[in-house]
Amino acid sequence: MDDVFYMTAAVLGLATLMGMVALRLRQPLIVAFIVVGILVGPSAFGWIQEAEALELFAKIGISVLLFLVGLKLDLHLVRTTGPVALVTGLGQVAFTSIVGFFLAWGLGMDPTTALYVAVALTFSSTIIIVKLLSDKRELDQLHGRIALGFLIVQDIVVVIVMIVLSTVGSGSGQGVMSDIGLSLARGAALVVGLAVMMRWVLPWALRRLARSQELLVVSAVSWAVAVAALSDWLGFSTEVGAFLAGFALASTPFREAISSTLTPLRDFLLLFFFIELGSGLDLALIGAEVPAALVLSLFVLVGNPIIVLVIMGVMGYRKRVSFLAGLAVAQISEFSLIFVTLGRSLGHIDDQAVGLVTLVGLITIGSSTYLILYSHQVFDRLAPLLSVFERRNPTKDDDDPPPADVDFIVYGFGRYGRNLVGHLIDAGRSVLVVDWDPHSATEDPDHPNLETVFGDAEDPEYPASLPLGTARAVISTIPSLATNAALTHALRRWGFEGTLAVTAHTAGDARMMVRSQADLVLQPFADAADAGARHLLELT
Repeated sequence: MDDVFYMTAAVLGLATLMGMVALRLRQPLIVAFIVVGILVGPSAFGWIQEAEALELFAKIGISVLLFLVGLKLDLHLVRTTGPVALVTGLGQVAFTSIVGFFLAWGLGMDPTTALYVAVALTFSSTIIIVKLLSDKRELDQLHGRIALGFLIVQDIVVVIVMIVLSTVGSGSGQGVMSDIGLSLARGAALVVGLAVMMRWVLPWALRRLARSQELLVVSAVSWAVAVAALSDWLGFSTEVGAFLAGFALASTPFREAISSTLTPLRDFLLLFFFIELGSGLDLALIGAEVPAALVLSLFVLVGNPIIVLVIMGVMGYRKRVSFLAGLAVAQISEFSLIFVTLGRSLGHIDDQAVGLVTLVGLITIGSSTYLILYSHQVFDRLAPLLSVFERRNPTKDDDDPPPADVDFIVYGFGRYGRNLVGHLIDAGRSVLVVDWDPHSATEDPDHPNLETVFGDAEDPEYPASLPLGTARAVISTIPSLATNAALTHALRRWGFEGTLAVTAHTAGDARMMVRSQADLVLQPFADAADAGARHLLELT
């Protein structure tokens, strides 16, 4: 196909079809788009011979991706998840890099290639994990918040690594110290310039640009690409510049508006990056890398979650939380692919290394997706083997017996649970909160003396330690059908005769919970809609 427009139309059509197949298989679209690239490249259909257009879209896509990472960089989340995010994130990066280096070196790679491959194995996909956990409504649960926290730590690490690579790769040939000094001076000039823009120019400009949503989007992309181009001209990579461009806008009140409008554009433009990456792969070259890719994929799928289990276990978290959080690092990410392509552009590694990391990405992303989707079933099967990663007394809360006399026992202290508990306490009732986050209830500023214990709603033995004989009601604010069914069965088994209330987000789940002997089903969305409608009718 000689005409670029016709070729692009055909590629997009094929990407749509492969995307539909990926959705049916419950796979991330990244996998489908890389496969499309392989199919349309010289190794298969041969549709793409000259890839200048794809390369341009791919570079813009990467710039928008890094721009949004900088824009959404949430250091507050890292702080609120405590030391566990920082320690687990840095510990996993260090473990995977060191062990991965010796593993890759043992597979016959030269030290530079082994180092690149090892570092690429450390990064996990924030985009994929957030999507999967959001679909499962687990992003606000403890393991979801911890996973997101150490994924942000990984994002910060990858940006730092790319800055270092850009500095090393832009040597002027005047000596190492001279190159480092020149790079530091250029970097300082870039940071100072952005600081000036952040302080005096960007807020003023954004207030005027925000009057038009379309102009705000165009200006945001223009800013990202312009700073990326400036960074490249100064000897750094375009990725570093795009990240700094996003970070410069992170403190403005327009960050959410920009992020929400650019996310679909990011997803569309990244399509071209993955297609371009796949089109540049030689199938014969990939075939020769299959044994090494399988070994490294097994290391990522097993080794990365294990180090998370070890670190979180030492810090006092239960094996369920540690395991579910650890699955978030059982794959490599789009940043791994961007990282190795940067190394190839700097001449540090060859196409064979890029193909190897891409193959590892296909294997680990595809496999870990199913592990996360069926994480609870996988945990149930492996739970007896995971006790070695759990301390005898996982948290200090286990040493304190629960109060002997309470009116209500509430499982879960998320947004809904927190508000429900507040109303019960305001009504003069005593409440005991059971949560598997050892910090959530104890950090509630509105009720500093709230009684709380650390427990798992799916543990069938745990209710025996609760004051079931005096409690008028047990309330589960966890909107999980499986969790509530297990809790209901456990409470009835231990002789609880009071009122049992559970939470459901859908009418179907509510009907199922009524059948499983729940006395009351709380439906937050339906109840809020009923109350809102009553208030509106009263006012009108």
